[in-house]
Amino acid sequence: MLTLHNLKMNVIETAPNGVVNRDTIFSFRQDGEIVSSEYKGGHVVTGFLVGKMTGETLNFSYCQLQDNGMLDNGFSTCEVRKSPAGKIQLVENFEWKSRPGEKGVNIFEEIS
Repeated sequence: MLTLHNLKMNVIETAPNGVVNRDTIFSFRQDGEIVSSEYKGGHVVTGFLVGKMTGETLNFSYCQLQDNGMLDNGFSTCEVRKSPAGKIQLVENFEWKSRPGEKGVNIFEEIS
């Protein structure tokens, strides 16, 4: 099983309705199956996520404050995989709870 502990990641592909991007840095911690991250950068002033890793699937809830003052939240299911270059990636399928009906896909990648 891949671990996210002490990894830094950013988002290399952002959904059209997404907020996080290459300038948003995620600092992951993992203790067994429990995963958490603080993140900021780009349009995100501060954000937090907490979730559970089962095999190669990560499910998490997130909340974030954006630079326009908007407070957003939602949940995500991610496929955890390695890129052809050997970097850990998360293929995130997210759904905004603060924006009912809005969904999208982002791709996170480990920062070397």
